[in-house]
Amino acid sequence: MEHVILVDEMDNEIGTMEKMEAHRLGMLHRAFSIFVFNSKGELLLQKRAASKYHSGSLWTNTCCSHPQKNEPIKLTAQRKLKQEMVIEVDLTFSHKFIYKAYLDHNLIEHEYDYVFIGKYDQDPVLNNQEAEDWKYIPLDAIREEIKSDAQQFTVWFKLIMQQPEIKNTVLS
Repeated sequence: MEHVILVDEMDNEIGTMEKMEAHRLGMLHRAFSIFVFNSKGELLLQKRAASKYHSGSLWTNTCCSHPQKNEPIKLTAQRKLKQEMVIEVDLTFSHKFIYKAYLDHNLIEHEYDYVFIGKYDQDPVLNNQEAEDWKYIPLDAIREEIKSDAQQFTVWFKLIMQQPEIKNTVLS
């Protein structure tokens, strides 16, 4: 049974809770979102597996999950990226933010989300338990797709795409 780290609005740990229970109750907990870009500045998107407990078959950032207790968040993020996409890269912390969203299956995503950025120029190898498709796409094209068909993207991804830290991302 997977647990999440519960936090207050100042990101102080206040306990742990089983993941699905935290999502049913809308408890604020830590999460991370990874954005991997290639050298052309295109973002690697994944399409979540249809079998995921929420937001199945929606396009989203390269990888996202929840940190583990007593493990540095960056280490958990790198491990999860390798597990989902077979990508090993150094990740750089970008920023963090809080959001709350009501999802399918009567779940509530209430997360203190840490955003990491990495660079990778190869094709991923998908873990089909996690993702069913992928594509590299320029940020401007993603923004146009969000405008024309927002329902094909996860809630958190659309929020992060509006943030200046991602809008202004230029990798050298």
